[in-house]
Amino acid sequence: MIIIYHNPRCQKSRTALQYLENLEEDISVIEYIKTPPSKTDLKGILALLGISAFDLIRKKEEIYKTRFLNKQYSEDQWIDILIENPTLIERPIIIRDKVAVIGRDEDSLRKII
Repeated sequence: MIIIYHNPRCQKSRTALQYLENLEEDISVIEYIKTPPSKTDLKGILALLGISAFDLIRKKEEIYKTRFLNKQYSEDQWIDILIENPTLIERPIIIRDKVAVIGRDEDSLRKII
């Protein structure tokens, strides 16, 4: 089973989903803007990715620039911010067999297969 945290409005996310669909495996698509991950799920995702919550933030998003730029928060606070503002979550996140990647390019996607 492959899980993709997907935003259908994002070209890179759509491309990644199409790539995964060509693998002919079961895929669970989570539109994380509509259904943000729980705090427990997000912590698990971060652990699989091996990054901090701050590293998962889309820093070019307007909401980041206007509300969070140059502010210091704890890891738990950043996680809460990501859950409350899912547009800040980098995409797409793909998980398979306890391996996770941010699938923004083909090299990242290959790591999942």
